[in-house]
Amino acid sequence: KENKKRKRTEEVEKVSEDQCSSVVREPPVKAKKARKKELSKAEKKLANRESALERADEEEEQKLFQSKAKQKKGASHAITKSVVNSDTGTAVKQQQKKKVADETVNRRTVFVGNLPVNCTVQALKSLFKGYGQIKSIRFRSLVPAEDTLSKKLAAIKHKVHPNAKFVNAYVVFKEECDAIKALNENGTEIASGFHIRVDIASKTSSHDNKRSVFLGNLSYDIGDDAVREHFSVCGGVVAVRIVRDRKTGLGKGFGYVLFE
Repeated sequence: KENKKRKRTEEVEKVSEDQCSSVVREPPVKAKKARKKELSKAEKKLANRESALERADEEEEQKLFQSKAKQKKGASHAITKSVVNSDTGTAVKQQQKKKVADETVNRRTVFVGNLPVNCTVQALKSLFKGYGQIKSIRFRSLVPAEDTLSKKLAAIKHKVHPNAKFVNAYVVFKEECDAIKALNENGTEIASGFHIRVDIASKTSSHDNKRSVFLGNLSYDIGDDAVREHFSVCGGVVAVRIVRDRKTGLGKGFGYVLFE
């Protein structure tokens, strides 16, 4: 019996020790879990903070990049605009210079109208060389005999349309004063039935409306001299101008007569 009691007592004590051991060990486990939980929250908070900082840095870098790109684009646009304005300004200046140069040439150039189709450069030189040095002579309003021929080639080969009766020309003098003196040849009968019209080629040359009359309903094939002869009974005729088609040389049905 005593042995049984002793054994039972030992078992009770062992169970008690185990329970005590269990009670003693519990707090460290729970504390460890609590610390781990707290540590996990702190790490998560820190990670979130670092992530927020990284995003802020990325956004700042993006804004800086966009700002630089915008500045670069603005500078490029300004340079392009400046270049375009510079090119435009240069082109305008060149056009103005060309216009002034052309006007200067025109002031020393005389237009000679109502010339016979067989008129030559030598004939015009002989007529105008007494007024000063001639730089060049060029024929205009020539109607080629064939559509395939250019006016220049037709003039060189003398292949003129059989219905064409006249041509015009421009005589360029070296000096402007010589061109003005050459106006004395206006109304000269250079060939039978061909009284030439001589005028300054410059666009600034004014047409006196008070001494001019408009003619309408004219025949398409009428000549300048027929009109001159018809109106000569009204007074001294300075010039006759029949408006003609550049390609065919035919009249357009109207014109002008300038009186003295």
